[in-house]
Amino acid sequence: MQKNHILLTGERGVGKSTLIQRLLKEADMPVYGFVTKREAADAAGFHPIYIHPAGQPKEARCHTEENLAGMCDRKTHTVHLAAFDGLGVRYLEAAQPDGILVMDELGFMEAEAERFKRAVFRALDGEFPVLAAVKAREDVPFLNDILHHREATVYTVTPENREAIYTELLPLLRIWKTHCV
Repeated sequence: MQKNHILLTGERGVGKSTLIQRLLKEADMPVYGFVTKREAADAAGFHPIYIHPAGQPKEARCHTEENLAGMCDRKTHTVHLAAFDGLGVRYLEAAQPDGILVMDELGFMEAEAERFKRAVFRALDGEFPVLAAVKAREDVPFLNDILHHREATVYTVTPENREAIYTELLPLLRIWKTHCV
């Protein structure tokens, strides 16, 4: 039996976000939710990570204190919980029944953002279809709970199976579209 939500997991750089973008392009439905984007490192070697509305074109994205989700380098990270508990919650709660709710990517940084976590689980417990990328981190209970959600089908993406997953999911998105309009 097909479940309501699709979760993509896998190692960093295998193409989870790219796969989501390809699927959304083919789905031709309104997009709600969020995307996080890691930007180039600053002079100290830290990469800022920003949260944006999922349906927003890349050229319209801005970088402000409000949407700065955190900073990281290879060994440490700083999380700005207010970005997740504020904007992140707002982006999730703005979802409408005519579209797809995207969460790209769910990771360890938001594991302490309590309002955000509650909004994620409300979405997974809800009726709107969810398409999400979930960081592969077994040591983070929040992520494990998402990956084991009763309404989610999990796909582990690799460079070898990425195209096959895309082909498998396209018909499901067409079904979602017929149920959402």
